[in-house]
Amino acid sequence: MSSRPQSQRDPAEDDAVLHFVEKFALILADAGMPRMPARVSAALLVAHDGGMTAGDLARTLQISPAAVSGAVRYLIQVGMAKRGRRPGERRDHYFIDDDTWYSAITQREQLFQALCDTLDEGVAAVGRDSVRGHRVSELRDFFRFLAKEMPLLVERWQEQRRSPAQ
Repeated sequence: MSSRPQSQRDPAEDDAVLHFVEKFALILADAGMPRMPARVSAALLVAHDGGMTAGDLARTLQISPAAVSGAVRYLIQVGMAKRGRRPGERRDHYFIDDDTWYSAITQREQLFQALCDTLDEGVAAVGRDSVRGHRVSELRDFFRFLAKEMPLLVERWQEQRRSPAQ
């Protein structure tokens, strides 16, 4: 262990942090996120200064630079990480903002609309009054519900974040 204060230690120096990173990444992977992006996302989440270089990520996670490259490319494409540089540095740093998770979840309006439109076509194709039509309608109605409720949940979350602790 380093003599630096815990808040300034590299996540690789702390077994409890590494355990958390791997456990959280496993849950993300089980939920459908590719394994390497899940691990990189978890490591960025606990980065002591909010960001890590590709080299930091490779050392921390004990993965190849190519694995880091693919993972950060994926995370940037889906809006779950950002790339930037610190003043005077030539290396890229990768970051996760405080609002990354709810932004990624709420920016699904287009997806929900596309799903609902396609499910409408499915209902018409299989017949509204059939068992299949009911099943497809139920899924469409669920996505409509999510599309309507998601912005309201985010608004409530933002209000809670602005409120002083109770």
